[in-house]
Amino acid sequence: MTAVRIFAISLNQTPLSWETNRDNISEALRAARKQGAELVCLPELSVCGYGCEDAFLWADTAARSLRVVEELLPETGGMAVAFGLPLWIEGELFNVALLACNGELIGGAGKRHLARDGIHYEHRWFMPWPKGRVSQVEIFGKKIPIGDVIFDLGGVRLAFEICEDAWIAERPAHELAGLVDVIFNPSASHFAFGKHLMRRQLVLDGARATRLAYVYCNLLGNEAGRAIYDGDCLLACGGSNPQIVAESRRFSFLAYQMAAATFTLNVDEARVSAAPIRPTIAYPLNFSDSSETVLLSSKTPGEDPSGALTREQAFGRATALGLFDYMRKSRARGFVVSLSGGADSAAVCLLVRLMVRLCWTERGARETVQALLPQSSNRTITEDELMARLLTTVYQSTENSSDVTRNAAKSVAAAIHARHYEVSVDEFVAGYSGKVEKVLGRELSWQDDDTTLQNIQARVRAPLVWMLANAQGALLLATSNRSEAAVGYATMDGDTAGGLSPIAGVDKFFLRSWLVFMEKVGISELGPIPELILINQQQPTAELRPLQLMQTDEDDLMPYEVLNVIERAALFERRLPAQGLALVMGRFNCERAAALAWLVRFYRLFASSQWKRERFAPSFFMDEGSLDPTTWLRFPILSGGFELELRELQGWSAD
Repeated sequence: MTAVRIFAISLNQTPLSWETNRDNISEALRAARKQGAELVCLPELSVCGYGCEDAFLWADTAARSLRVVEELLPETGGMAVAFGLPLWIEGELFNVALLACNGELIGGAGKRHLARDGIHYEHRWFMPWPKGRVSQVEIFGKKIPIGDVIFDLGGVRLAFEICEDAWIAERPAHELAGLVDVIFNPSASHFAFGKHLMRRQLVLDGARATRLAYVYCNLLGNEAGRAIYDGDCLLACGGSNPQIVAESRRFSFLAYQMAAATFTLNVDEARVSAAPIRPTIAYPLNFSDSSETVLLSSKTPGEDPSGALTREQAFGRATALGLFDYMRKSRARGFVVSLSGGADSAAVCLLVRLMVRLCWTERGARETVQALLPQSSNRTITEDELMARLLTTVYQSTENSSDVTRNAAKSVAAAIHARHYEVSVDEFVAGYSGKVEKVLGRELSWQDDDTTLQNIQARVRAPLVWMLANAQGALLLATSNRSEAAVGYATMDGDTAGGLSPIAGVDKFFLRSWLVFMEKVGISELGPIPELILINQQQPTAELRPLQLMQTDEDDLMPYEVLNVIERAALFERRLPAQGLALVMGRFNCERAAALAWLVRFYRLFASSQWKRERFAPSFFMDEGSLDPTTWLRFPILSGGFELELRELQGWSAD
């Protein structure tokens, strides 16, 4: 009987940050060794960073990755460690996992199936590894086999699937059934709602192919700006009745997380007599033969026994972690938000508060301050003081602003301990309006110039908050959501102003429900925030028209729930207008005329607003659907605007 101590390690890496990435790996490997690690899996491309984009094509990226691995080889004494990096082989670039044992490389595996949907673009940089190929590659003066091989490590047989390999029907694990004891899956699988449970099922399915264990590890944190990784590490025992035996804490604010377990294998047991489908590389790795249990497994707060978080909990934790990494990796000194007293800006501010609390809870006071304010003195700073230094909010009023939103902004800012200011921008509105009236030779009126007069109020607010952000070395957060992006219900260079748009990955209907959740329940470490009732009891409004006109967003557009249904059907299910009519009528039990009006409004506004989406600040990817034209939904700036489809729909609906 052989006891094998297997570790999966998630890492918070940064593309092309060579020293930081190396040090994170080194620290994690030392921690694993202290706890008796023998087989260790690190995430996909974690040496250089998964999000290197076109820098993968620079020869230096792969070369430096190898140099980092060479520096880390001494850390592999007594262990087998899988490193993820890009590697040029015969003029082609591959995504590989190199296996090092006792300070030397012994071989590697190439990724067969490249992710090409959604935010992934791997075919732009990498070649898929051909099934059955084994190449002899010279690295550090020694030729090693890379490809579809099995590693026999002191009697324990190990093989690889790399991320996307496990997501296809004919996954490599199925062909390895009965031939291996352990499968490593180094991954870079971005967070999306509900994806964690899908991963668990893939791990359990893969474990059926092994006699010992299936080992899955993922990246952690906001690696490159848009995608957030939850740090999922999962270990499952193999066989006909696989079970998850260890998992890591997700959404951690630390540099790495580990999951580990001790597995026992009878290496003398007769194996399948069929000829192996892959060459076997033997290496005499010695195991401890100690049956002492090593188990590192922790649940994320708020998870149920299945490892699931509610959508509200997952959004809060993922976005808070995304903000934490974005701020420190961009070297910003805090955030500035134009707090209008409405749902969107309140949600953005609340996410900053959640970031501080979750970091403070996990890392402690001193490490939190060092991470978020490295330039601060050694003076002890309380959590509330840290919030005031990190978040500046400004309520910028006009004559069309109400006491309702002013009081809501003030109360929410006080509840989360932001540094809050109130400024009137009426003089700027009047100044620009007067100059334009002089140029045009006429007065502007709400009857003839509605959009113009609304937009100027939004736009004159941008310079002030930009200036505050610049003066403080802070990051200006935009407050647009995905629903507004879909129909262009945002003022360019106004409420879209900012360097990061943290809520643009979710729709307004969900965002409003999240604020109710945060008011009444909240994330466990923070608890509920009752002051949000001042936000939640309002009807969403831009407050850009005179108060007596009683402007609301849903009057301008349509009910947000309707918008959400049409958006998903049109953009993510790829339904044309005619295909959405019955859906909307059935879902909302409405007349055909109402459904038709909503559909016509949505498709026309979507088509005419692509130029706006091209200019939105970067946003976090949250859902299996995004409007970001750089990573998910590409659409022409100039198009026919669905005019023929809408005419056909209107003609059909009139019959």
